[in-house]
Amino acid sequence: MTVLNKLATALNRRDEAPNQALAEDIVRRKDVKAVRELIEALSDKNKNIQSDCIKVLYEIGERDPKMIAGYRKVFAELLTSKNNRLVWGAMTALDQIALADPKGVFAMLDRICSTAEAGSVITRDHVFGILTKLGSLERYADDCLPLVIEQLKTSPNNQLPMYAEMSVAIATDKSKPVLRKVINNRLAKLKKESQKKRVLKVLKRLN
Repeated sequence: MTVLNKLATALNRRDEAPNQALAEDIVRRKDVKAVRELIEALSDKNKNIQSDCIKVLYEIGERDPKMIAGYRKVFAELLTSKNNRLVWGAMTALDQIALADPKGVFAMLDRICSTAEAGSVITRDHVFGILTKLGSLERYADDCLPLVIEQLKTSPNNQLPMYAEMSVAIATDKSKPVLRKVINNRLAKLKKESQKKRVLKVLKRLN
């Protein structure tokens, strides 16, 4: 049986449970052929199949990043897709493999960041995830810090608390002062008390 027959679309399901179960099964069996079939089906004419395939792929990446890391170039190509589901799905996959293949993902950083500028909230969230993962590695810290700072400066208020929390991953004696400054500058502009409380907790951790 082709792996595509197990997708939610093939089963006439509108929920994601079949796709998640399929990802778990593929990871359990280390089924690299199934991964390749899903990759190939990303170009299927049926958008529902495309959506299911990218969902299964990043669910696989969440459980075992190495199983999809070899397809980083495929995910990068999808960042220019007209199908927004593929765009943010591909960015999710790249986020999942950032630490499994930091060199490869870092090489794509220009394309990744340019996608964030016009991308959806989910896309931007995963761009920030990529930046903080790579930025936590000494080799890429200096390159990623300015990009993290820029995202902290320009992120919507609703996203700021989460981004501030994620930025702790790149906090070093060198980066803490600049992180504190930019986060503190945003604090006064937050209107919700729940947002302020989360940001204040981050500032305490950075002190």
